[in-house]
Amino acid sequence: MSYKALNPRIGIRPIIDGRRRGIRESLEDTTMGLARMVADLYEKNLRYADGTPVECVIADRCIGGVKEASMATDKFKMNNVGAVVSVTPCWCYGSETIDMDPLMPKAIWGFNGTERPGAVYLASALAGHNQKGLPAFGIYGRDVQDMGDHTIPDDVREKLLRFGKAAVALMQMRGKSYLTIGSVAMGIAGSTPNPDFFQEYLGMRNEYVDACEIERRIQENIYDPDEFKRAMAWVEKYCKPNEGTDYNPEHLIYPRRQKDEIWEYVVKMTIIIRDLMVGNDKLTEMGFEEEAMGHDAIAGGFQGQRQWTDYKPDGDFSEAILNTSFDWNGIRPAYTFATENDTLNAASMLLLHLLTNRAQLFSDVRTFWSPKAVERVTGLKLEGRAANGIIHLINSGSSCLDATGQMTEGGQPVMKPFWDITPAEAEACLKATTWYPASREYMRGGGYSSCFLSRGDMPATMCRINLIKGQGPVLQIAEGWIVNVAPKIFDIINKRTDKTWPTTWFAPRITGQSGPFKDVYSVMNNWGANHGAISYGHVGADLITLASMLRIPVCMSNVPEDDIFRPSAWGAFGMDPEGADYRACSNYGPIYK
Repeated sequence: MSYKALNPRIGIRPIIDGRRRGIRESLEDTTMGLARMVADLYEKNLRYADGTPVECVIADRCIGGVKEASMATDKFKMNNVGAVVSVTPCWCYGSETIDMDPLMPKAIWGFNGTERPGAVYLASALAGHNQKGLPAFGIYGRDVQDMGDHTIPDDVREKLLRFGKAAVALMQMRGKSYLTIGSVAMGIAGSTPNPDFFQEYLGMRNEYVDACEIERRIQENIYDPDEFKRAMAWVEKYCKPNEGTDYNPEHLIYPRRQKDEIWEYVVKMTIIIRDLMVGNDKLTEMGFEEEAMGHDAIAGGFQGQRQWTDYKPDGDFSEAILNTSFDWNGIRPAYTFATENDTLNAASMLLLHLLTNRAQLFSDVRTFWSPKAVERVTGLKLEGRAANGIIHLINSGSSCLDATGQMTEGGQPVMKPFWDITPAEAEACLKATTWYPASREYMRGGGYSSCFLSRGDMPATMCRINLIKGQGPVLQIAEGWIVNVAPKIFDIINKRTDKTWPTTWFAPRITGQSGPFKDVYSVMNNWGANHGAISYGHVGADLITLASMLRIPVCMSNVPEDDIFRPSAWGAFGMDPEGADYRACSNYGPIYK
């Protein structure tokens, strides 16, 4: 029998002046009205990863002192509240009314009105938070409002939503698992699971399964046979007709019968990996109660290379399909799953996925192509957003098919949240994808790699968490665009690398000034690992807000300074935003330690 956990919710705390006999009574309706406005904003604009609207819980009564603050806390505990927003139009009693839970992300909106000093309470409450070591986000509108104004100004709305998105992402990670299938791939440092990082910074646990569990379940038929038939019919319709040329040397080309067997094998792998992550009630009906439970994994990765791929089909198909927003079961939320079990890139993908509710692209940050190099090799010049140079993002494994750019909005290519994707768009992504037999000199057991060219121009954000000895985790963020290049440029460059893998051309937004965003070369030269996580949209500001909640400093970013939103206390650690971020994160330490 399936179990549905209660969604993590945002608690809304209406704060009021506690003085009776006229003052409090005159403010009750206004204060509770602000709370309802914020709850309505969240419920209409934010969604969980499963597509359902975010839920809010409003305190039963306005909070004028410590007793009512405790009553709100008790209600929130019973309703799985994982973040709180306090709102007030007036002066209130600072430290008596704040939330004191150290694990709870907090924001305060102090209404900017002249009739009552809501902004004064905001300043007082933030001072109390900072003195007690309980960082909170302060929200103060730029323009004065009238007391009876029942609107949320655009600048306040932006900060409320930025806090809400980050808080919902944090809440959905907490208590979940990262599933490692196999071990470390080819000495890649990010493939070494660091349980302290996952536990202390993300609030997650680590689960481990030997890769032989996939083979055991295939041999013992521990998968839904009806789903397997449905999946193979889907593959026969959408994938096998797009099977690409086998570029292997003749002595390494499998006969057709064996290629068909590999198709069946990789489909079973996909079903089994998903079951290992999230479980499958069907397995209980089949008598496999233990296997049916899964590992409650919100993200995972597959080692693959080399021990597995030296004699079994690789994970490329499984990784691509899991990270895509659709499969043989229809359109659905994408899973977060890393090739080569790069746990840090998976964590980066997870942050982006939970902030955007879109599928994520896992890629090698493979090659910087300067305008000079492109012209020398192809005889053509880069143009448009690509004119200053491009970074070649390419990987045989977990590049989601959403990144083909075949979905559209307003005539432009886009990667949509799954609930907006149409069946025709899913089919278009599949038609734009070729499945090439794996290079058996690298993947001796064979397999199938997706191949497509991402269609530009799409706004994109690339990020990466890296672990630094003595420092801990740091986050890199590069906003830019997935761009188009001339077909001849693509054709020539593509043949210089592995032409059976998907290509995405990325042009980061550069500054022309000193630092890691001086030019495109500097972005590539300062990237901290061989992989990157790439999301549709410019979401770096949301990432920065979430990183501050998790106490992960940002070491590299081209997000405009005016868009950066961190807790009030960060301003007390110096006037240089980057240094202050490091000092604040170091001072407070990981939230779950």
